[in-house]
Formats: sequence, C-alpha cells, structure tokens
Amino acid sequence: MTPQLQQAIRLLQLSTLELQSEIQQALEENPMLEHDEENFEATPEGGDGSATEAQEAATEITAENEDPHIDMENKQELPDELAVDANWEDTYDITTATAPSNQQSSDSGNDYLENQSIEGDTLSEHLIWQLQNSQFSDNDHVIAIAIIDAINDDGYLTESVEDIYNGLKDELDIELDEVEAVLHRIQRFDPVGIGARDLRECLLLQLELFDPATPELSDVRNIIKYHLDLLGAHDYVRLQKKIRRNEEQLQQLIHFIQALNPKPGASISKNNAQYVIPDIFVRKINGQWHVSLNPEAAPKLKINNIYENHLKNAGRGKDTSYLRNSLQEARWFLKSLQSRSETLQRVGEAIVKRQRLFLDYGDEGMKPMVLRDIAEELEMHESTISRVTTNKFMHTPRGVYEFKFFFSSHVSTADGGECSATAIRSMVKKLIESENPKKPMSDNKISSLLVKEGINVARRTVAKYRESMLIPPSNERKRLA
Repeated sequence: MTPQLQQAIRLLQLSTLELQSEIQQALEENPMLEHDEENFEATPEGGDGSATEAQEAATEITAENEDPHIDMENKQELPDELAVDANWEDTYDITTATAPSNQQSSDSGNDYLENQSIEGDTLSEHLIWQLQNSQFSDNDHVIAIAIIDAINDDGYLTESVEDIYNGLKDELDIELDEVEAVLHRIQRFDPVGIGARDLRECLLLQLELFDPATPELSDVRNIIKYHLDLLGAHDYVRLQKKIRRNEEQLQQLIHFIQALNPKPGASISKNNAQYVIPDIFVRKINGQWHVSLNPEAAPKLKINNIYENHLKNAGRGKDTSYLRNSLQEARWFLKSLQSRSETLQRVGEAIVKRQRLFLDYGDEGMKPMVLRDIAEELEMHESTISRVTTNKFMHTPRGVYEFKFFFSSHVSTADGGECSATAIRSMVKKLIESENPKKPMSDNKISSLLVKEGINVARRTVAKYRESMLIPPSNERKRLA
C-alpha cells in the first residue's frame, strides 16, 4: 500500500472535526499549502447550488440585522499608520462603534460569555466547594471529605457509615455518632437529596424542604416511608387499601412523588454537549431529494503560487529539495481531500436514493439496508463504506443523523417482503403510546398485533426493540389513568 493510498484512507475515516484539525496541521507544516480564499464561496463539486444559496441567505440575514439608521458618511476610518505611543481610545471612538441603539438598552448589561458552554464542576467538586464555605471543625472536615468521596454520580452514598468510621477511627479520635452527624449536614447541601443511602431516604430528604402545611404531604411521606415497594411494583390496588384513598386521590399523590428527583446528583453534569458538523446536506427541491457537501466542513486549500513559481524558476538544485518534497506532499494531500469529498458525495446520494421513504414519512418508511448494498451499487469495498459512514453526519429536514443510522437489519413480512428494524421499533413505540395505561400490552400482545399487520416478529424481538428504546415492560408501564 503506497503512502498516498494510506493517507487517503486515513483522511476518509476522520470525522469533520478531526479533518479540520488535520488540515490545520498540514497548513502549519507545509509551506506550499494555503487557504483558497478566492474559491471559498464556490459551490462544491457535485452539489446543487445549496452552498451558494446558504451564503446568500446569510447575507440577507446580516443585512436585516444591520441598523438602517447608521450614517455611512460618519463611519470612522482608521488611519493607515498609528503613532507608537498612541492609545486605541484616542484613535477610535468606542462610544460611536457600539451595537445599534435599539440593542444598547437591552444588551448593555449582558455578559456575552455568561451563557457559553464551559466544562462544569463535577458533583464531588460542587460538594467540596460547599464544604469549604461552611463551618466545620478539622475532624468534621476530614469526615466530610471521606463521605463526599463515597457519593456516586447519582448522589447516593455507596459506603455505610460504619465503613467510613472504620476507615477513619485509627486516624481521628472520633465516634460513630460524629460520622452520622456530619452525614446529616452534608445531606443539607445542594442538590437536595444528596448523600442518601437509598431511594427512600433520598425522597424523604427532599420532602423536608416542603412547608409542613402542604396538602397531601403526610400521605406522600407515608407512601415513601412504608409502601414504596408497592408503588414501584405498580400494585395500585393494594396501595389504595393500605393508605385508604380512592383512585383519584392516589393519582394525585403519585404525581406529587413523581415530581421528586430520584437521582439528584445527575443534575450536576460533568459532561459537555458534544457538537457535530454535518458532512452533507439533504434538501428537497422541486419534489426531488438533492445531496450536497457542506462547504464549511473542510476549508478550501490550494498550492501557494509564489512558492510554486519560485520553485519553477530555481530549477532542481539541492536548495530546492525541501520545497519540491513539500509540493509533492501538498498535491497528494489535496488529491486525498478531493477523493474524500467525492466518496462522501457518492455514498450520501446512494443512501438518500434508498431511504427516500424515510425522508418523506419518517421511521416507518425506513428500508432495510446493509453496507454490502451500498458497496455493490458503488463498486467499492465494504470496508471503504464502513469508513465513510463512521462519524459522518447527514443534515436532513428530519434532523441530523449519522450515516450508520440508515443501515439496519430486516425482518420478513407475510407477503415475502422485508421490513427494517428501525421501522419495527417505530411501530412498537406507536403501539405502546396508544395503549390503555390501566392495561398495558405485553410483548406477546404487541408481537401478535404486528403479525396481524403482516410482520413476522417474535416476542423476544419485540422485547429487544422495546429495551433498546428504554421502554419498561408492561407491569412497570401500568398507570391509574
């Protein structure tokens, strides 16, 4: 395998974000490469003009947002040269270059960095911050650190008070009651319900913040304290008998409990949102689906004309060997980028061609498709299709999907046809959403309904699809109304 082919394959399997990083590195290391500013707005090869349309739309939006009252005659011009000791404020009047007047009053006090996505504190860091801003003795501070270390991401204490005490008693002169007391203090930290040893304690801690005069509070506390197992099993008949409340009253109590947070620690997220850049756009124009490359996914590059001309005039001396090698590498790199774009375009068009029903009607229109289908149609190897469809995203009117989303297994139908797993999952979900909450359908019942529709799917398959959508079984879906 030649180095050129290895490079092409490596670029092909990179995501858009990884590719942008690779391009930036190539620009820094290879002097023969530079941004192609002149052709940046050009429509990508194989596109349908959507890039140009997007540029025009962006221009229109920018023009609409500009203040029509700006006096272009009074627009300030910066001098070509500034004195070395000049101040910026002396040259450019900031007060006349701020946002339009209709936005100054509303935005003047805004911190534009306030809502930016930054990495938040972990739950442990959040609790330690509160600990440092609270009054604890030296011994209690050590105990509190040990307790916080034993709290998991959901906010529950994973070690018993006895285990924590046994781990500290040789280091500190403390009693078991002191560990319990520190735990009670930490359980008053934010988020509410933190440091609980089980779900029952977690919910009861949250109830302590309610006004004692809150209606139904005593009944809710009674259910959580003594009958949480019946509530978890959805055994509403026995639960009604235990608390002596009718169905309507029980339903109100359940709604009260459902408003509590069973995983308080999850509210302190340590994960940032993961952003993706779509590689291709899919649009419906004049009744036809069109595929175009995202012009912003990969910056346009070209060979540096100045260095290339210098190399031609300099001949083939030893002093030019570095530039000659750089030029060859730059040409290989540009060719690999072009090959990547062309392959993405072809694969995207092939996927859209086969999945037009999904784009028109949604999940139930998804057709079964495997990598081999696209590989045979495009006369490529399956491994190549696998590389193209990994970490590549398609922007459609229905949302942004990874290429791999459109590939799924199939189930036979009664008329000898095939139905994709995605379509079956959608059918199962719709059946469950339309069921009677008092008598939810079992997996066997759902299977029989699908068989009546001509889709041969077993109960085990229905259960697998239901679990993949995080839908609980029928006994856990039971509701009073």
